[in-house]
Amino acid sequence: MNITFEQVKTDNQIKKLAEVANIVWHEAYKEIVSLAQIDYMIEKFQSFNPLHEAINKNNYLYYLIKADNNVAGYIGLHEEDGKMFLSKLYILKEYRGKSVSSKAFEFIENLAKEKKLKSVWLTVNKNNNHAIEVYKHRGFVVIRKQVADIGNGFVMDDYVFEKVIK
Repeated sequence: MNITFEQVKTDNQIKKLAEVANIVWHEAYKEIVSLAQIDYMIEKFQSFNPLHEAINKNNYLYYLIKADNNVAGYIGLHEEDGKMFLSKLYILKEYRGKSVSSKAFEFIENLAKEKKLKSVWLTVNKNNNHAIEVYKHRGFVVIRKQVADIGNGFVMDDYVFEKVIK
């Protein structure tokens, strides 16, 4: 399987990204948070307008992950204080377990090295056991816990993971 990373820049790419986000967030979070919270998070963070703003005003880098030219997931990144914030890494269900995430981590770490950043960090829901195991396997360690109010009566109860880039 040929894995490539296509930087999201155009409105059509952002629309595709939002479509994929809607699918994958329902897959990823259905056992972790309520449907109401999933729908709220998608609308607030991963629909067209917030994605457009993140990319065009807030310097977020988004990439569609493609497997043999089909969209398999996406990555969202942001440089902060000499570190790379891995804001989003989602892979569609049918592409999990096929080395797509390994290629994505290689891509992210290489990008951080190119930018001479000292680490990659991320947040993950405390109940997202599969993702936690993946991050630990990739060499990330928990550096703290945090609860973030995301509005509308919802919170994100997360671990913050970090991996030093060598």
